[in-house]
Amino acid sequence: MNQIVYKKTKGLTDTELSYCPGCTHGIIHKLIGEILEELNVIDRSIGVASVGCSVFSYYYFNCDMQQAAHGRSCAVATGIKRSRPDSIVFTYQGDGDLGSIGIAEAIHAANRGENITVILANNAIYGMTGGQMAPTTLIGQKTTTSQAGRSEALHGLPMKISEIFAQIPKAAYVERVSLHNPQHVLKAKKALKKAFTYQMEKKGFTMIEFISTCPVNWGMTPNEALKWAKESMIEYFPLGVYKDSGDEHE
Repeated sequence: MNQIVYKKTKGLTDTELSYCPGCTHGIIHKLIGEILEELNVIDRSIGVASVGCSVFSYYYFNCDMQQAAHGRSCAVATGIKRSRPDSIVFTYQGDGDLGSIGIAEAIHAANRGENITVILANNAIYGMTGGQMAPTTLIGQKTTTSQAGRSEALHGLPMKISEIFAQIPKAAYVERVSLHNPQHVLKAKKALKKAFTYQMEKKGFTMIEFISTCPVNWGMTPNEALKWAKESMIEYFPLGVYKDSGDEHE
């Protein structure tokens, strides 16, 4: 008898991913699909796709999807959740989409305690639109709009999004995870599943920030990008739980 060792999750469609080689968006997609399947909520889940590299994610997730204007994912998700409160609603956003044009929508959704899950892919750059400097671009990092490297004097410090959202009283759960090796992928899945579970338990706003990679715009090979994420990004963006309302009530 043949034993099934691995089976693709039903949470994803059969559409081939369009992401660049070495990009970790695909890993995040896989984790989301697996969790939706494991929680048996695919048929009542609604994802909100942002503008950026994730703009075509509605082709990949095997659940209802809604496209939002650039930065407006949390506002759209709020409307969906309030009109369909029994649905599992999540946004999928990049650091430019959430941290720049969409920062107001995201902060106010958290401040209201909207019962949605925000998934943030932080690759420290604008990926799809040309490799511009993002709110999370590191000091000294070169982009198409910071060709001499990001300067603290000119551009300010990179935004620590998880730390900011953890200070909001009605944020129920905020954690930063990474995808630079298999061990951390497993930890990331555990964190993401907890976020979705909190939403099912109606605990409020949850956010998981993924340290992600962008080999093409970083000018690196996939292996170099994973190494840089581990050695440079995590040094400035430490991994860990920044807010957990469940722990607070224990």
